[in-house]
Amino acid sequence: MKAMIFAAGLGTRLRPLTNDRPKALIEIGGKTMLERVITKLAAAGFDDITINIHHFGEKIIDFLEKNGNFGLEIHISDEREMLLDTGGGILKARPFLDGDEPFLVHNADILTDIDLNAMYQNHLKNGAMATVLVKDRKTSRYFVFDDDYHLQGWINKSTGETRPGSFIHREGMHELAFGGIHVISPSIFDELEKYSQGQAKFSITPFYVDECHNHPINGYVQNTAYTWLDVGKPETLKEAKEVVASINI
Repeated sequence: MKAMIFAAGLGTRLRPLTNDRPKALIEIGGKTMLERVITKLAAAGFDDITINIHHFGEKIIDFLEKNGNFGLEIHISDEREMLLDTGGGILKARPFLDGDEPFLVHNADILTDIDLNAMYQNHLKNGAMATVLVKDRKTSRYFVFDDDYHLQGWINKSTGETRPGSFIHREGMHELAFGGIHVISPSIFDELEKYSQGQAKFSITPFYVDECHNHPINGYVQNTAYTWLDVGKPETLKEAKEVVASINI
């Protein structure tokens, strides 16, 4: 099973910790964020992992070599010349991810004990182009789904902006926050090529929203309780250290 870890971010919110290392190599409870995500993916059955790099990317390469790639097949998608954002990053990694099976994408700074294999199996059953982890939590930007968790649009509560522009938030819709994990079918690659219009750098979020009425994009809600933390900001880094001391993540 294939997976991709987004580890190329600049980590600006975690400066000065990221002044000499990539965010993915910040330690939480004695283990780097990257190691925690890799071992969680491996435990869920993912044995072919692609990692994109940019900021201090050579340190990630050295870290992986030092640890024998954790016994897995690991590929490096090198974005050191230009950071490509999420959509561009996935498209650049196509040579490693394309094929006849879906792949899972996981942000390096997401710490969670969600059942990744259950999410992957849900995607296999639902026939969507992409299945995104979502949760009812407070944020400013939300995906909007119908009762069947089919994506219908996006809204920014701070600015009032909606996407697509003609999107009307009807009653019965569900506003849910994206959790930084998605399962994607390889059929997305040709659509991303068309959507990018030759631009290397672009985000996957507007693609999902702009294409959700042409291709099925589904939300995944785990109905059992789980821990989820975005460790890309200082206020949650301390919390994360407390969480890993009490929960096996």
